[in-house]
Amino acid sequence: MFRNYLLTAWKVFMRRKLFTAINLLCIVLTLVVLMVVTALLQNTFAPSGVEGKSDRFVQMLMVRSVHTERAGMRSGTLGYKLIDQYLKPLKHAELVSATSFPQTVSVYQQNQVSELFMRLTDAEYWKILDFTVLQGRVLNADDVEQGRMVAVINESTARKLFPGQTYLGQKFSAGGQIFSVIGVVKDELHLNAFSDIWAPITSQPSSDYKNTLFGGYTAMMMARTPQEIPALKQEIIHAATTVQYDDPNSFNKTMFWGDSKLELFSRTLLVDQSEDGGVPKLLAGLVLLMLLFMTLPALNLINLNVGRIMERSSEIGVRKAFGATSRQLVAQLVMENVLLCLAGGVVGLVGAAGVLWWLEGSGLIPYLQVHLNLAVFGYGLLITLVFGVLSGVIPAWKMSRLAPVHALKGAA
Repeated sequence: MFRNYLLTAWKVFMRRKLFTAINLLCIVLTLVVLMVVTALLQNTFAPSGVEGKSDRFVQMLMVRSVHTERAGMRSGTLGYKLIDQYLKPLKHAELVSATSFPQTVSVYQQNQVSELFMRLTDAEYWKILDFTVLQGRVLNADDVEQGRMVAVINESTARKLFPGQTYLGQKFSAGGQIFSVIGVVKDELHLNAFSDIWAPITSQPSSDYKNTLFGGYTAMMMARTPQEIPALKQEIIHAATTVQYDDPNSFNKTMFWGDSKLELFSRTLLVDQSEDGGVPKLLAGLVLLMLLFMTLPALNLINLNVGRIMERSSEIGVRKAFGATSRQLVAQLVMENVLLCLAGGVVGLVGAAGVLWWLEGSGLIPYLQVHLNLAVFGYGLLITLVFGVLSGVIPAWKMSRLAPVHALKGAA
């Protein structure tokens, strides 16, 4: 029976090649968009590689200060003093890192100027993130304590600044300071790892940064196990209540949260002050958008399939006259559509891989490295099956319910 269904489906597809091509194009375009977006989201919120420990750490970008008795609010990025004094002592954190945001600096080397991103870090940063070291070493605690003028650069920067030369030991000027290269790491795109150059946080000309609650820093706090993350988040929220201001008349209440990557994105996008950062609302919105996006091509496929199946009314009438049940007819027609969707899914997977390959090489997203994996393939396969059922079952059931005499006459 299954073999007969396959043979019938093949003949139907080949009989009306235009219908088949339009259906496939609709399926492929939709799946390519969904799978590319899924791959990028998975790479962002469930990364491997350099941020492979993301299930064990939370991060903080913003702090909000208010006064309980008067109007006024200040919201900004973290200062080093806040991280050092209130976050470093957290008991549920194995490691706490203070890191600057990547800042554009002019790099002078061999009579050429390059605009590159530079990030200032402490030693804990390199223990939380798992960079792939290509040459030399990364920054350590001694480099930070001594304020050494050393730097780690990524692979692309090394090739750009020192083409055809050895990288280690090379010197360059950045922001008016001379740094010596001690290590080269693989290019990375992820939020916490993105930069071209990394230098010790203590290499700054002035130590004034140590005295501010607001500044250009971000914090990562890593728990010993993923199971300790909830306790760490609660400890962070409690730490906010202990913040003391030099002038209590300006502000006397502080709010900050330790967020996962998804919570951080949701909190920033929705400006949400709840503990979960508004993640349920964000996910509900994304699911709704995805369903709406899938509904349009599904409706188009239904209309196309109605026309295709109407042309087969005589065939359906003959089969019903010879005893075929509505269930059998629906099974055949739905299987034909599912097979078409699966074929579109295969083409869509190849197309999505091609789009991601193009994105990686285009430079539109610097250092992008993302691949379709088994999870993304599973998402794509599930989506194709949903398409097959949605776009095939309605017209199939409608035609299977026709009386044989009406079907033979081609009546709807």
